[in-house]
Amino acid sequence: MKDLHEPAGPVLFGYDGSPVGDHALAWAVEEAVLRGVPLVVCHAWHWPYPFQQHDHQALELVRGMGDRAVDDGVRRARRLAVGLELRRLVTRGTPAVALLTAARSASLVVLGSRGSGGFEALRMGSTAMQVPAHTDRPVIVVPPVVQVARHDGVRIVAGVDGSPASDAALDFALSEAELRDLPVTAVCSWWDPGALPGPDHSAFADAELVKRAAKARFEAAVARARSAHPKVYVESRFVVQRPQVALVDIARGATLLVVGDRGFGSAPQTLLGDVTRTVLHEAPCPVAIVHAEDRRQNRCS
Repeated sequence: MKDLHEPAGPVLFGYDGSPVGDHALAWAVEEAVLRGVPLVVCHAWHWPYPFQQHDHQALELVRGMGDRAVDDGVRRARRLAVGLELRRLVTRGTPAVALLTAARSASLVVLGSRGSGGFEALRMGSTAMQVPAHTDRPVIVVPPVVQVARHDGVRIVAGVDGSPASDAALDFALSEAELRDLPVTAVCSWWDPGALPGPDHSAFADAELVKRAAKARFEAAVARARSAHPKVYVESRFVVQRPQVALVDIARGATLLVVGDRGFGSAPQTLLGDVTRTVLHEAPCPVAIVHAEDRRQNRCS
C-alpha cells in the first residue's frame, strides 16, 4: 500500500526527437507543471546489429546521438516551462523496455503515438501500444495532430462500463479535470448482441434486463466518482451504440479521452481490450489508459 504522504513520482516522457515527439512534449510538460512534479525526459538508444569488437566506434556514435537527442528534449521542455524541474535519462535498449523500467518510479507516462520509425501513414507505433499494455502506471498517448475543439469539446471524456479498470479510469478523468478546471463527460455505451443477424441469440433474450443492469452500474460508478470529486461537473451519457464507435465520436474535439486497459468481456490474459486498442488507433484526441487498482497492487507487490 502506498504511503499517502509519499511525494508523487515524476512524469515520464519518452522522447526521440521526432515531430510527433515534439508535439507530445508540450503535453508532458503541462502535466508535470499541473501536478507540481519533475519531468523526466527519457531516450533509449539501441544498437540493432550483432555486436563485434571492431564496432566500438560506431557504438559510441549511436550513444552520442542518444545524448544529443535527450539534451534537445530537455532544452525544448525548459523553453515551454521555465522553472520546471527537468531530469534526463539516457539508457541503452529498446524504447518500450527503457520506458517500462523507468515507469516504476513515475506517476504518469506520456508518449507520442508513434516515433521516428515506421512509415508515414502509421497511426500507432509499437512503443505506444506496448507501454500501456505492460506498465501499471497511467499512460497518455498523444496523436500527431489534435483536432480543434468544438463548442462542446473543451472537456474530458471517460469510458465507463462498471469494470474495475473503468472505475479507475473515471477517477483519473475527474482528477485530471480538477487539475485543468474542466468538466467530464462520462460515457457508458451499451449495445444488444441479440440484435445482430446470425444464429440464435437466446442467451441475450432479456436484453432490457441486461440494459437496466448496465445503466445501474454506470450510474453507481458516476455517483461514487462525483462524491470523491465534488468540484467537477460530470455529464452522464448512456448511449445504445458499440463502445468503440461511441467513444471515438463523442471524443471528437475533446481535450482527453480516458479508458481502462480492459473492460467487461476481456479475457484475463488480455493486456489491452478491443475497445482500448481501437480508440488508441482512432481517437482524434490524446488517450489516457488507466489500469485497475488490483492489477497495480499485484504488480507492485
